[in-house]
Amino acid sequence: MSELTQNVASTCPILQSEVKGANPNVTKGNLMIPRYSRPDMVQIWSPESKFRIWYEIEAHACDAMADLGVIPRENADAVWKAKDVEFDVARIDEIEAVTKHDVIAFLTHLAEHVGSEEARFVHQGMTSSDVLDTCFNIQLVRATDILLADMDQLLAALKRRAQEHKMTVRIGRSHGIHAEPLSGFVGEEVGEDVLFNANGVVFVARVQHGVRKLRRERIFVEERLGARNEGLSLKQLVDARSFPGVPL
Repeated sequence: MSELTQNVASTCPILQSEVKGANPNVTKGNLMIPRYSRPDMVQIWSPESKFRIWYEIEAHACDAMADLGVIPRENADAVWKAKDVEFDVARIDEIEAVTKHDVIAFLTHLAEHVGSEEARFVHQGMTSSDVLDTCFNIQLVRATDILLADMDQLLAALKRRAQEHKMTVRIGRSHGIHAEPLSGFVGEEVGEDVLFNANGVVFVARVQHGVRKLRRERIFVEERLGARNEGLSLKQLVDARSFPGVPL
């Protein structure tokens, strides 16, 4: 399996099973290739971050159900005793080796911190997809925010270069061969400050179009948080609340 495939798989749970074992350097908990990875992006996709998001989803779901009188308020409040806990990835893996189920392993570990009786209503009315899909969407939004911030810097640099080289002479091309030299800035600002450079030094418009598409996809994912699974009891209980306490 190529390194490109491994890196793409690091953001896709469906492909992770293909990656594990295919490369000794790509293991559970380290699915991104180190030399191609950035610390802030790695942190988003780390097991520690994933379990933290799982916890917050479960805790806010308990709050919502307690507000509706479905579970006791004291049990919902007790879940927040683990708000400062650093979940032990090795311990969760150890439990999963017995349970053969990742979410059950996490919930068992959470009960070790909260108390079995206090945590008895955690995950009630939910299915694993409520946690996994919501977590994945939150991770996608956070990762996209990093990319968009970088793209904003890239666009600013491209616009500066477009202005800097608007009079730079270059060899023209016609039918795949050299043609007469071109010079001059024949484009102009259009719409949202889109620059078209006749010299082709930069393609701001194309990049800007891609950034707009990425922003639209981010909004779509954020709006769909928690609303993917139709007909679930959890949807009826807490979908409208959209887990407001989980930071995006």
